[in-house]
Amino acid sequence: MTRTVVVVDLVESVRLIAHDEEGTVRRWQAFVHEVVTRLLPEHGGRLVKRMGDGLMLEFESVPPAIRCTLDMFTTLAAHSPPAASPSAMRLRASAHVTDVIVDEHDLYGAGVNLAARLLQLAEPGGIVVSGEVRDRLVPGLDAEVEDLGECYLKHIDEPVRAHRLSPPPAEAAWMPPMIANALRPAIAVVPFDAPNQDAMQQLLGDAVADELIASLSRSPELTVVSRLSTSVFRGRAGALPSIRTHLRADYVLAGTMHIVNERLRLVVELTEATSAKVVWAGEVRGSVPGVFSGDDPMVHDLTHRVCSALARRQVERARREPLATLESYCLLMAAVNLLHGTAWHDFDRAREMLEHLVDRDRRHAAPHAWLAKWHVMRVQQGWSTDMRRDTSLALDCTRRALDIDPASSLSLAIDGFVHCNLMKDLDGAAQRYELALAENPSEPLAWLFSGTLHAFKGEGGPAVHAAERALALSPLDPMRYFFESLTATAALADGQYERTIEHAKRSLKLHRTHTSTLRAMAIAQVQLGRLDEARETVRALMVLEPQLTISGYLDRSPSSGFATGKLWSDSLAAAGVPAS
Repeated sequence: MTRTVVVVDLVESVRLIAHDEEGTVRRWQAFVHEVVTRLLPEHGGRLVKRMGDGLMLEFESVPPAIRCTLDMFTTLAAHSPPAASPSAMRLRASAHVTDVIVDEHDLYGAGVNLAARLLQLAEPGGIVVSGEVRDRLVPGLDAEVEDLGECYLKHIDEPVRAHRLSPPPAEAAWMPPMIANALRPAIAVVPFDAPNQDAMQQLLGDAVADELIASLSRSPELTVVSRLSTSVFRGRAGALPSIRTHLRADYVLAGTMHIVNERLRLVVELTEATSAKVVWAGEVRGSVPGVFSGDDPMVHDLTHRVCSALARRQVERARREPLATLESYCLLMAAVNLLHGTAWHDFDRAREMLEHLVDRDRRHAAPHAWLAKWHVMRVQQGWSTDMRRDTSLALDCTRRALDIDPASSLSLAIDGFVHCNLMKDLDGAAQRYELALAENPSEPLAWLFSGTLHAFKGEGGPAVHAAERALALSPLDPMRYFFESLTATAALADGQYERTIEHAKRSLKLHRTHTSTLRAMAIAQVQLGRLDEARETVRALMVLEPQLTISGYLDRSPSSGFATGKLWSDSLAAAGVPAS
């Protein structure tokens, strides 16, 4: 079975006992008692065993494991003398998700050893987790996350991707406000819960939410938050304050889903986020096959009721053919997540999954569009061995996507991304972004890519405006590092160099190997006169992209025909990127 294994250790226990044996033992026992009697029951965890000055714990899932671990740090501080005292007690912890064999007294498996080995990377008061744990967390909501890169651990041959965690901020990190007037409220649709927690039914809940978001997004009177951001709130008790804080939503639509013999019933509530007042509640009925064939009136009916409750005109649901089966839907979502992962093997695996999905069913636009984006990102990361071939393949993918669904805002946005970044056809890219936003004014990628296009041309104000709108539309997106990176480029074009570095640092904290982020940071550092910092950034960049040259950068950068291209390339040269 799969479990989240947490290992907790008391820092400098030998010194503490030598200094005050009785007090240290008494405080440690009181702390362990509170962990066992209060914290573990609250978070659904189990004490596996005590290990002298440490504990091994197990949980069924990651978020409660991390919340419990963070609560343990706070609890120990309450049992400990002040931090300045030589008797102050501090913890360090590590966690890993792994398949284990469980008995009453212990856990067995290679992953249990890895969970313990990760502890050597943790500083006093720190938590270090594996990539498997990090991928199940939402940065900024469950915890603050810092990518430590590939780390070597004692007695483990291959390097392990590790991440340092710290408590999430008491308030949401700075976010640009929703760019919409008072007559255009923002609505967040949380994927619908299945009471029996069946995994496939939960995927159906995601699919229904996707269809509803697509329908609501057609209304010019609503701003709709991306489902990739809202999905993290499924099943979180008391999530309304967090949704209001993190998503800047005025209204939240959520509910439960009941399935009997492929008949589907949704029990739904529309809630005002500020007052927690239920604006409308009701139920709608449909069928499981109907959801995936695109011909069930359930979503249109729910859209009509929501818009009526908000005193807006009815919007006509645009018919969009979804993926044909739950299996295909699951495959696409997994591929999109891996596409924006932190390791090459994940990135390459995303290509395999998308190509498999395209070969299996060629009637759906989304897999083709995401595969096109894969080719662009391959070039941008410096991983392409044949840029011309990647360009041809990307164009073929977007052509196929738009042949299938000419009105797909996602496909139009990514087609513009290909024209801008691989063909340097900025006018063609701008036309595609305009078409994407005409189809869906809440398409975050169209806003994000549009911001980058303005940045390449040196149009700083429009670049920042568009990038910030993208951030506001999808503030908890799994691609958050990518949004932060492109927003850094927008700020760079506007001459906001300190702000460029802030966005770049936030991006690198989530994904430290994204090369375009390092380039933007180095340019900003040069412009601020911080040459030593810029040279250090470029040294890190050249490790990831050793073939990078100024001539190569200009060959592939859409900025090369503008003043920004000269300014940015001169800055990279000053920071140490070789000429050719």
